[in-house]
Order: sequence, then C-alpha cells, then structure tokens
Amino acid sequence: MKIGIIGAGNIGGTLTRRLRELGHEVYVANSRGPHTLRDLERETGAKAVTAEEAARSGEIVVVAIPEGAVPRLPKGLFDGVPEDVAVVDTGNYYPTRDGEIREIEQGMPESVWVSRMLGRPVIKAFNTIPARSLATKGKPHGTPGRVAIPVAGDDPRAKKKVMALIDELGFDPIDAGPLAESWRQQPGSPVYVQDFDAERAREALARATPERKPEFSARGEGAGLSP
Repeated sequence: MKIGIIGAGNIGGTLTRRLRELGHEVYVANSRGPHTLRDLERETGAKAVTAEEAARSGEIVVVAIPEGAVPRLPKGLFDGVPEDVAVVDTGNYYPTRDGEIREIEQGMPESVWVSRMLGRPVIKAFNTIPARSLATKGKPHGTPGRVAIPVAGDDPRAKKKVMALIDELGFDPIDAGPLAESWRQQPGSPVYVQDFDAERAREALARATPERKPEFSARGEGAGLSP
C-alpha cells in the first residue's frame, strides 16, 4: 500500500519505520523540506517529499504534527485528493506547546477542529499510544493481550482501512465511535497512553467524560508530552 506521512517526529517517524518494515511504500514529509529527511530516507527506504506530495501519494495519509502546526500546513493541501483516501489525525492538543486554541478550549473535540482546518474528514487514531510502544509492542493477530488503539471517525470505509492497517502493525483496533466522540481518547482520558488491551480500552472509553482536565487546558498549569 502507498502511504503518505506528514510529520517525521515521534509518531510520524515511528510509523515510517514500522510501515517500511512491513513493505509499504511510504512518502514522508516535514515542515523543513525533503532535504532534512535524507537520513530517515536512507535508513528506511521511504521517499522524502514535500507535504503536498505526501498528501497526494497515499491510499492513507497520516497527519502526525502538533495541533498548533495544523493551520500552517499549505493552503488547500488536500484539494483534489480523492475522497477514498483516508486521512488520519494522530495529534494531541497541548496548550503549553500549541498555544491556546479557543475552539478546543470551548469543548470542540481536537480532531473535529483538525478536520475543519484541513477541510477534509479525518480518522482519529495513533494518538493514545506512546511512540516507544508503537515501535516495540506490536504482536501477531490473535495474540492475547495485544495493545489496543482506538479509532474514531465518520466514514466507515476509511475507518475500516485504517483499522486493517493497525491490525497489520500488531495492535487491536477498536471502533471508538464517530469523530464527535473522539474526546473519549484525548489527553487526560482514561485510555490515554495506558497501553490497555481491547477489553480494558473499551471500558476506559466508556468511562471517559468530555470535560478537559486542567493539566491539559490553557487554564491549567501545564501539559504532558505527546506520545
């Protein structure tokens, strides 16, 4: 499968490595240009490209950048990209890093805001798992106790495609409902960075409440680090 990845940090870089190990054709971009990704390109065999090229290179396109950087992506990044291309948002909102985003502070789920910024429906996934776990904890399908990754979104076909990729990576994908309920997997929620198996992850999603914890709010005193 051809996969575009916009962002080469903790999650974007880890996905680049893991997906190349599985034999996928990966096109990876960052904000500084392809020339800054030559080491990753040589290490993995992924192709370093611009963000515009990454958005147009995959059957799945993963946006793995800080929330505060989303408005700085090229205007019209996904204009003309076929509707059957699944766009994945892996991001998390940390006010101390991203600055205050008023809509999110007022209760809009993070990935709903990202979707509006991109002008494109998105699937929320890979935001609850630490990069180290993503790199090392994948297990074959059917292995008891596999780490679960929640997946929220409104397009059943896109969600199915992303969930199949998660399973291939060695994790149990969990349907976490529509994008409007993706607050269930935001920072501070019971499922966040816990590496639960599927049963415990479902229980954690059910326990979640939409109120943002002070430590993950601009009104709080600080924020955690992105997984």
